[in-house]
Amino acid sequence: MERGGCVYIMTNKRYGVLYTGVTSDLAARVMQHREGKGGAFTARYKCTRLVYIEHHLTITDAIAREKAIKAWQRMWKIEAIEKQNPAWDDLFHRLNA
Repeated sequence: MERGGCVYIMTNKRYGVLYTGVTSDLAARVMQHREGKGGAFTARYKCTRLVYIEHHLTITDAIAREKAIKAWQRMWKIEAIEKQNPAWDDLFHRLNA
């Protein structure tokens, strides 16, 4: 059976650099980014703040959505973040709550 997945957006600060990713284990993946081990881009720009999350029933659906979001204009991503998370809070602490 296929596992679910999450699309997420990380940033370094409000209105800063945006990184869109996909994973089947969001908490573990965000920890990798926070420790500088999530990838060269997020390490270089210090994208450690989780500001947007979308849950999907399958990883296949999550991957398709990630590709769509990556094609969005920057302003559309900012609008999506602000609709879900107006203060640009770090959502990481909510993952295991």
